[in-house]
Amino acid sequence: MRTIEDPLTISYQERIARFTAADQLPSLHGAREFVAAGGLISYGANIADLFRRAAGYVDRILKGARPADLPVQQPTTFELVINLKTAKALGLEVPPTLLARADEVIE
Repeated sequence: MRTIEDPLTISYQERIARFTAADQLPSLHGAREFVAAGGLISYGANIADLFRRAAGYVDRILKGARPADLPVQQPTTFELVINLKTAKALGLEVPPTLLARADEVIE
């Protein structure tokens, strides 16, 4: 599963949100920025956490560790973001149990 959107997709996030809204399509994304731009839901790795963990790798490399000796790490912190405004525009009702699990709800 890709957790980070590519630069091309990110640069067109508002346009993608407009297209999906115009065609009444619910959209699921891997980055919270899409939900802020008007997408319905995002579920993906917490990007800030990934950068913090990468800084630990840089620190270890600068202290002399060989990059080949460092273990590959997977994301450990994921976030669910829901845009209720978009859900309402699409005529969707988001279940309360899903709202309770969300890390952020945009109204």
